[in-house]
Amino acid sequence: MPIRRHCIRRYSQPSMALAAALLCSTAAHAQGTDSFKIAFIDPLSGPFVSTGELMRDHVQYAVEDVNAKGGLFNGAKLQLLQFDSKLSAQESQAALQAALDQGARVVVTGGSGSSVVAALVQAASRHNQRNPGKEVLVLNHSSIDPELTGKACSFWHFMFDANTAMRMQAIASYIKTQPGIRKVYLLNQDYAHGKQWAAYGRQMVSAARPDIQFTGEMLHPIGRVKDFAPYVAKIKETGADSVITGNWGQDLTLLLKSAADSGYDLRYFNHSAGGMPGTVTSFAQTRIGQLTWVAEWHPGQAGRPLADARAQEYKARMGKDFLAPRMDLVPRMLAAAMAKAQSTEPVKIALALEDLQMDTVVGLVRMRGKDHQLLLPQVVNTIAPVDGKLVKTGWEGTNYGFRTDAVYTPEQVELPTDCQMKRPGSR
Repeated sequence: MPIRRHCIRRYSQPSMALAAALLCSTAAHAQGTDSFKIAFIDPLSGPFVSTGELMRDHVQYAVEDVNAKGGLFNGAKLQLLQFDSKLSAQESQAALQAALDQGARVVVTGGSGSSVVAALVQAASRHNQRNPGKEVLVLNHSSIDPELTGKACSFWHFMFDANTAMRMQAIASYIKTQPGIRKVYLLNQDYAHGKQWAAYGRQMVSAARPDIQFTGEMLHPIGRVKDFAPYVAKIKETGADSVITGNWGQDLTLLLKSAADSGYDLRYFNHSAGGMPGTVTSFAQTRIGQLTWVAEWHPGQAGRPLADARAQEYKARMGKDFLAPRMDLVPRMLAAAMAKAQSTEPVKIALALEDLQMDTVVGLVRMRGKDHQLLLPQVVNTIAPVDGKLVKTGWEGTNYGFRTDAVYTPEQVELPTDCQMKRPGSR
């Protein structure tokens, strides 16, 4: 669905300018009555542009699919506006204001980090308090700080991914079944998510396997380490057989390379490694170690024919790989909530989203009403060579794919919340 961004042109004759202005005004009026605007705010430039584009493409595909199947309950269509967050809370808040000025009533975000999402939620809450009847919702597809649905929960925010604690719960449950894992090191990026991944790793893995020895812990600057050999050497000195790391992007691929260069056969436990383009390629080049991660689905997962079909449709239309069903789910669940509410008003949409259950390509999911945390399955899987049995298909042109290690239901990874939500009208 093409998006008309501007209606500005210079004309030499006043009559032509007047006619153009009237045409633009008519088009804008038609668009306002025939579409429901969603603002996508995530990195679309800079070092993480590929990640932002991946997220945008998943959301755009779902928007187009919803529209192709009849659109919203009232016949209107979804329209996706795109804004570059530049990984900045300030830039994202400016984008939010621009989106509001253009009539957006929903923001889709999550790829700029939890601090940026928190800033957007706070800005949206201030706007909503000052502008009753013109509220905006924040739908978060990837920022997984438990605080966002915990102490910092907001009626205006919904998390469409398992949070950090839920993901680690799945990892810990799997490690409980692996007696060969005995000594674990914690190596993480020095920022909020890295610290959380380390803290939940120590806490939850210790509870699941009290016999496991944690041999050490380090934090390193995010995106600034060019050679992880010194870190690998320290890990090796402790005799660790496994590493719990929340690293992503080049911080993960460079860690893999340094360990492989030293011949260190480590087991890595990560939150979303295989969901990032290029990770399988990097791992296939190292060929040493095991990289295990967790998500709601992985490509080639058995028993998920609807996800396979969605992936094939996505590849055919977008020319790229389908990696994140949760991102694809956001516009679809939004449309379902609007149909349930029979309304396009954000307050009514939010109330309809609460405890909404939906059959999806990864199974039944539910948006928990008390904290707006989506409950969805978690699949622990490992990047491994194609063997024709457990791993049948290679990925990214390599002979490595994904091996399913364990599948956990939403109920098995559900954790309590300390959210005390303030709802519209409450004091």
